[in-house]
Amino acid sequence: MNKLIVRIVLGLVFLGVVVVVVSILFIGTIVKTGVEKVGPRVAKVPVKLDAAAISLFGGSGTLKGFVIGNPEGYKTPEAIKVGTMSVSIVPGSLLKEKKHVRSIKVEGPEITYELDLKGSNLGKLLENVSGSAEQDAKAPTEKEQTSKAKLQVDEFIITGGKVHVSSAMVGSTTIPLPEINLTKLGEGPDGITPAELSKRVLSAVLDATTKALAANADKLPDLDKALGTGATDQLKKAASGVGDLLKKKP
Repeated sequence: MNKLIVRIVLGLVFLGVVVVVVSILFIGTIVKTGVEKVGPRVAKVPVKLDAAAISLFGGSGTLKGFVIGNPEGYKTPEAIKVGTMSVSIVPGSLLKEKKHVRSIKVEGPEITYELDLKGSNLGKLLENVSGSAEQDAKAPTEKEQTSKAKLQVDEFIITGGKVHVSSAMVGSTTIPLPEINLTKLGEGPDGITPAELSKRVLSAVLDATTKALAANADKLPDLDKALGTGATDQLKKAASGVGDLLKKKP
């Protein structure tokens, strides 16, 4: 009888080890699949991730080859392209309803700001994710939400970015993107949804992009000519308006 119990215990231990090993081997694939499934629902554009490596025990990870496509009607191939993104997660939260992310650091993103008479690709993306966030807030059931996940993100950093301005009206140039640092996203029991997080981050990106464009208006001599006298001042006002979104509680 004792031998049987020992065998059962050893069998359960072995099974547990196998489950842990399989989880470690495939967690990156799970993350990649999740990003490519939830991303298009939230942004209404193609979203791709080449690879993800996540440590279940250490809570650290790296995402590579993250690309957000452009809304329909825009000519450039993508809106945002990120080579490397590092993530730090509280390991124990992976098994809880609300996932606690210590930090997300986006390094050297390339952002394409395509402008035409209808507006910009980033503005349309923000419109899309804002709609998804509103849908999640009003959805009577989790089934109707873009994603059921609840998140808390202590710090979201975007650094070393570049903005590629693309417009037949004002010309093309590349300008630096100011560093973006968002903190305390989703604190409290309710957390923040992926759609609301996307809205906050994209609002910050559009805000920084617009300000950078206004600050580098001398590189686009046709800006006022294409958009009318005072276009630079209008961009600054637009940036201020987008910035107001960031002051609202997520």
